[in-house]
Amino acid sequence: MKKIIIVCVLLFFTYRIICSGQTANVISVDADKPISAIQPTMWGIFFEDINFAADGGIYAELVKNRSFEFFKPLMGWKILKSDTTTGILIINQGKTNPDNPRYARITLAEGEPSFSLSNAGFRGMGIKKGMSYHFSVLARQMEGSSLKMRISLANSKGEEIGTVSLAPDTKEWKKYTVSFAATVKELRARLNIWFEGKGSLDVDMVSLFPDDTWKNRPCGLRADLVQLLADLKPGFLRFPGGCIVEGRDLDNRYQWKNTIGNIEDRHLIVNRWNTEFAHRLTPDYFQSFGMGFFEYFQLAEDIGAEPLPILNCGMACEFNTAEVVPMDQLDSYIQDALDLIEFANGPEDSKWGKVRTRLGHPASFNMKFIGVGNEQWGPQYIERYKVFADAIKKKYPDIKIVTGTGPSPSGRDFDFAAKELKKLNAQIVDEHYYAMPEWFLQNATRYDNYNRNSYKIFAGEYAAQSKFTCSPDNQNNWKCALSEAAFMTGLERNADVVYMCSYAPLFAHIDAWQWTPDLIWYDNLKSFGTADYYVQKLFSNNKGTEILPMLLENKPVTGQNGLYASAAFDKNSNEIILKIVNSAEKARPLRIVLESAKKLMPEGRIIILKSESINNVNSLERPAFISPVEKELTIKGKTLIPVLDPYSFTVIRIKVFK
Repeated sequence: MKKIIIVCVLLFFTYRIICSGQTANVISVDADKPISAIQPTMWGIFFEDINFAADGGIYAELVKNRSFEFFKPLMGWKILKSDTTTGILIINQGKTNPDNPRYARITLAEGEPSFSLSNAGFRGMGIKKGMSYHFSVLARQMEGSSLKMRISLANSKGEEIGTVSLAPDTKEWKKYTVSFAATVKELRARLNIWFEGKGSLDVDMVSLFPDDTWKNRPCGLRADLVQLLADLKPGFLRFPGGCIVEGRDLDNRYQWKNTIGNIEDRHLIVNRWNTEFAHRLTPDYFQSFGMGFFEYFQLAEDIGAEPLPILNCGMACEFNTAEVVPMDQLDSYIQDALDLIEFANGPEDSKWGKVRTRLGHPASFNMKFIGVGNEQWGPQYIERYKVFADAIKKKYPDIKIVTGTGPSPSGRDFDFAAKELKKLNAQIVDEHYYAMPEWFLQNATRYDNYNRNSYKIFAGEYAAQSKFTCSPDNQNNWKCALSEAAFMTGLERNADVVYMCSYAPLFAHIDAWQWTPDLIWYDNLKSFGTADYYVQKLFSNNKGTEILPMLLENKPVTGQNGLYASAAFDKNSNEIILKIVNSAEKARPLRIVLESAKKLMPEGRIIILKSESINNVNSLERPAFISPVEKELTIKGKTLIPVLDPYSFTVIRIKVFK
C-alpha cells in the first residue's frame, strides 16, 4: 500500500509539471559543504508595550487604574450611586509615598444607601464561565467604621454574573484576597464594588486576576498569549521595547529599577503611545509595570529565549523631544546598566543578586546581551554609546552589546552610524525596516555583500506595510507575509553576518491598538497569529544549525522566476531543511538535487503556507485561515520534484542516515 501511495505522489507531481507547461527550475543543494553556523538566537521576539501589549494584554490584570494613579484619578472608574453625603475622596500622600501616592477614601453616613465604584477594565473584562477570579485590595478602616464590600462582575446588560463579600477588619493597611467563580462567559464585563454600612474605608491597589494565568502564577500573565510566544520557539526575547525605552521625554523614560519589587511600589507612568497618533488616541494608556523587568526575565526563561534587555542611553525619543542628558551627568544611566547585569547574573550575595533572590530567583538568569539605546541616531548617540560600551566592557567583558543605526535602513543618518560603529568595533548592530512588500522582495540580497569582518547584524524590527508606514489601514495580509518570508531567506542565507532577527510590533488589542501591522492580535478572551506569525514560526521552528549552499544556475536563489530560497542542516535532528518562496501568481515546478555523500531517507516532510489571494488575512473569526499544512514527501534517490503553489512559502525537511 505504501509503494502505491509513493507512486501516486510521483505521478501527481509529474502531472502538475506537465499541466503547468513549464520547465522545472533545477536547484542544487550541497549538504556536505556547510557555509556557516546559524546562531541559536537567529529568530526571536521583540516585545514592546504598544497596542495595550502589557497592561490590557499579556499582563492578566483586569482592573485599569487599580491604584488611582492616572492623571485623572478616576479614569477607568465610574460612580454608580452618588446620592451620599461624602462618597469618595482621592487622597494624595505623595510626600510620604511618592511611588504610590494616591488612594481612595469611601465614606457613608449612617442610614445612607450603598455606594458603588465600577471599573471598565481594558475595553471591558473578558470573563470565562466557571473560571475562578481572585480579587484583592489594600484597605483599612477608619476609627468607628464598619464598611463592608460586596464585589461583583456584571455583564454588558448590567446583570450580575459572579459575586463575593469582603469585610476589612483592621485600622492598618492590609491586603485582603477573596475568590469567586463566574456564572457565564462575557467579553466586556465590568467590576462593581458596593460599599455598605457606615464610616470611612480607605482602598488602594484594587485588583482582579483570572485563575488560569501562565504556569498558574498568582497575578501572572495571560496564558494564551504566552503560549503563542512559546510556540515560536524563540532564540531571544528583546524587551521592553522599542520607543518605550526612550520615553517622550527623559522624565518619562523606562527605568528598570522602578519596575521590580512589590507591585504597590512600582511607580506608574504614562505610556508614551497614549497620544502619539491622532488617528488612535488612547489617553487611558499607562504603564503599571505589573509586567516589569523581573517578569520579562522570567518570561524569557519560561519560553527558552535569551533575555535581551534594552536600556535608555541618556536620550529621549528623537521624534518627540530629543532631550539628552549632558555627558557629565551620564553616570547614573551607566550605573543602571551595570546594576542590571548584576541583577540578572550576579551571585546571591551581591547587592542586586540579593534583590533577584528576594524576588524568588536565586539562580542567575545567565544574561549574555544588553542593548544601549533603542533607535537613536546622530553624533550625540555615538558619543553616549561609546561611554556605555567602555564601562560595560571594562566590568563585564563577556557581555555582548547591541547598538543601532537608527529608524531607517539607509540614508545619511544610517550611513553615519554604520561608519562610526565600525570604527568603534561594535559587536551587534540593530537595523530596522518598515517598508512596502516590494522593498522586502528587492532586498533579499541586502546582506550578500556586507563586510564579513565588521559587526554582526540584528534585524531588530521589520514588517511589510500594506499601505504605508504608520497607516492605520495597514493589514497583516498574505502579500506582506510572503514578502517577509522572501526577505528572511536572505537573512538566513547570510547567517554568518545576521545573528538575530525579530518582527515588530508583537502584540495588538483589537479594540485598543495604535500601530499596524502586528504579529499577534487578541480581544479580551481570544487571540490569533497572523499570516506573518506563521512565517516567523516556520523559520524559527525549522532553523537548523548551519547554512548550506542552495543554487539556481550557480547563483543563490534570490528572486529568479519569483523564487527565493535558503537551505540549512540541523545537526540535532540530522535533517536537511529547505525554505522556498514562490512569489509568483503561477505554480513553479522544481527539480531539487541534493548532493550528499550520506544516504537520504526515502520520505521527508513538506510544510506549505499559502493563500488563494494575496489580500487574505487571519482574524478572530478565522484564526487559522492562513496556516501551515504538513504532508509527507517522497524522495526519489537524491532528487525532489515538488511543484510550488502560487504565492506560497514551503519548508521541506529531509532526514539523513547517520
